[in-house]
Amino acid sequence: MRMIELNSETKKNILENLLKRSPNQYDQYAEVVADILKEVRNSKDQALFDYTRRFDKADLTKETIQVTEAEIEEAYDKVDPSVIDVIRKAIKNIESYHSKQKQYSWFDTTENGTILGQKVTPIAAVGVYVPGGKAAYPSSVLMNVIPAKVAGVSRIAMTTPPDKDGKVYPGTLVAAKEAGVTEIYKVGGAQAIGALAYGTESIAKVDKIVGPGNIYVALAKKAVYGHVSIDSIAGPSEILVLADETANPRLRQLIQDMLRQTYYLRRSMMN
Repeated sequence: MRMIELNSETKKNILENLLKRSPNQYDQYAEVVADILKEVRNSKDQALFDYTRRFDKADLTKETIQVTEAEIEEAYDKVDPSVIDVIRKAIKNIESYHSKQKQYSWFDTTENGTILGQKVTPIAAVGVYVPGGKAAYPSSVLMNVIPAKVAGVSRIAMTTPPDKDGKVYPGTLVAAKEAGVTEIYKVGGAQAIGALAYGTESIAKVDKIVGPGNIYVALAKKAVYGHVSIDSIAGPSEILVLADETANPRLRQLIQDMLRQTYYLRRSMMN
């Protein structure tokens, strides 16, 4: 959380700073993303390995790009049992909610013999992007995987960036296993979106890509839309609180505490 005390100096460029995320500023990122997607489409796995080494400082191969069952078991040993319990409770809540949204097939025959209706079938394969680093929330896994499971999607491939040792955040792996992800790959950024959209030797293409990410991920999803389906192009999620000298100091402290609690609850999958 960042706090800024407004004065003559801090107010000078405040509007400009707030508008830095304007689409008008995205051209430089879009060019980088276009180059990455082109390289992934042409060089496939080799591009994934090269970009992962460049951006995440991790050396991957065809044998190590996919998370193994042994790595998942190791993740369970590192995650507090109370957090695993919270993940399982969250799964039940999310399943209960999304099961009520499920659509069903129906058919009807009119008096003249005309058959009317709709046939609802699940997508065959979905790719779920899960951020890493400071944004490695198990909730990002559950909120995207569970709806796909409820809908009946048979193949759910998840991509998430590894750390420099080629490891994935343990909470992410546990959440993925509990939610029913069928494949997990150690690749992030625009290159992961390219792999899911176009396919490589190690990662088969999917029909739809979902999940949050940074500006590179968002622009990559925008670029591959049409080649595959996507959920949306999501922007940053932020809370802004403005207070002047008339504000109740006690209320200000309560708001600070609330924001801190919200942050830590998200970190522990209590949101």
